[in-house]
Amino acid sequence: MEISEKLLCLFSAEVRETDDGEYVVDVPNREIDAGSLEPGETYRVALVARDGTEASAGDADETASQADDGPQPPVEPGEMRYGEIEDLGKQGDGIARVERGYVIIVPDTEVGERVKIEVTEVKSNFAVGEVVEEAG
Repeated sequence: MEISEKLLCLFSAEVRETDDGEYVVDVPNREIDAGSLEPGETYRVALVARDGTEASAGDADETASQADDGPQPPVEPGEMRYGEIEDLGKQGDGIARVERGYVIIVPDTEVGERVKIEVTEVKSNFAVGEVVEEAG
């Protein structure tokens, strides 16, 4: 399956029915915390069926934990990236986004700066980096 570069986030969730007969897919808090999505905004949603293989009861816990982990971060510690600071976080740090809307927090930067970033710390929903050089 081809995945668009415009993909903001990817997670597994069940479709559930509400008491009033509507169907809902709950978005994990980590997607809001990562800055990929904003409450109240409208997004396009694609639903992909699970593969047809049956998991045994013993495999269910492992499968669930893998689904909860979501996609792996698109960066690694020590990796160099060029990026533009798109926004400022609540504490004033710069925010750059890479694949799937993944956030890299870059202290001591301003919106609009283009910088070369060395990734210093990687979490599941964001990374921290430092400026290596101004990119222009």
